[in-house]
Amino acid sequence: MEYLVNGKIYKVIKLLGHGKGGYSYLVSDDMNNEYVLKQIHHEPCSYYTFGNKLESEINDYNTLLKVGITIPKMYYVDYEKEIIIKEYIDGMTINQIISYDMMIDNYYNQIKTMCDILYQNNLNIDYYPTNFVVQNGVIYYIDYECNKYMDEWNYENWGKKYWYKTKEFLEAFKE
Repeated sequence: MEYLVNGKIYKVIKLLGHGKGGYSYLVSDDMNNEYVLKQIHHEPCSYYTFGNKLESEINDYNTLLKVGITIPKMYYVDYEKEIIIKEYIDGMTINQIISYDMMIDNYYNQIKTMCDILYQNNLNIDYYPTNFVVQNGVIYYIDYECNKYMDEWNYENWGKKYWYKTKEFLEAFKE
């Protein structure tokens, strides 16, 4: 499968994930550079209400970039096709790292630092471990979603249970 975006052809290598906002594919261009192509979808989501998904992605990206959260670069937006081309972060997700018992204190320290920044800016992100990829020892938040801070959805009250091999983690990642 191929996508034509901004006059360039991107060949799909594989599906990376399907979230509440879109499908993310690993793609390559004619120079064999790899990117993530996110195709916004309009499938219903029973637990989340959306406005304009594409505008939300762009606004959230700019918000996270401004406050200093480590995220992949956004290279291009096709408004008509509702496609985003962004930097591919090559590495393991936090859920894979947890599954393989490879978590280290440094990763917990990095998420704590992210939380400090986010909370100071009255923000939460989606702390689910599939939204974080480690590349060269650095954790990237690969989803751009952020929301106004609420205690209920902060790391300590919601996300933390998925960052350890807990009952919730094991249930969430059953194959």
